[in-house]
Amino acid sequence: MYIDISIPAQTLTLFDDQGQPRKQYAVSTAANGVGCVKNSGCTPLGTHIVRAKIGEGAPENTVFVGRRPTGEIFTPALKQAFPERDWILTRILWLSGTEPGKNRLGEVDTMQRYIYIHGTPDSTELGKPGSHGCVRMRNTDLIELFDLVPVGTPVHLHEADD
Repeated sequence: MYIDISIPAQTLTLFDDQGQPRKQYAVSTAANGVGCVKNSGCTPLGTHIVRAKIGEGAPENTVFVGRRPTGEIFTPALKQAFPERDWILTRILWLSGTEPGKNRLGEVDTMQRYIYIHGTPDSTELGKPGSHGCVRMRNTDLIELFDLVPVGTPVHLHEADD
């Protein structure tokens, strides 16, 4: 099983062990485009793994800050109270690069950049770039994906069909 994220298509596809597509979801990657350098606000390219799964069993729309639930449940009123917040909701699949010098170690370390696949408010437009580097998904889609993939699942982020 592996995850393929197409930057141009803004899709995440889950493939089974035989390489057949099992599920496909709309996502939103970085508004700043692609790149692996720390503090770039870009979505990193290359091969990664799901290093950690955070939020199992949390209610849908649980708000996370620093990978910890805040005790809040996202609502439009909460969004209005904190309009500048980058909402990380429901579940987190924390990614770690596997390619030293490209997305692992030094100034290009995906895990140290806190790059996740995470939930986003239902009002967030998916299918076009808009995140701060992470991969945003619909909360219900993320719950489904979270339950399907184990820690260690390969994740390939790419700009071209390769």
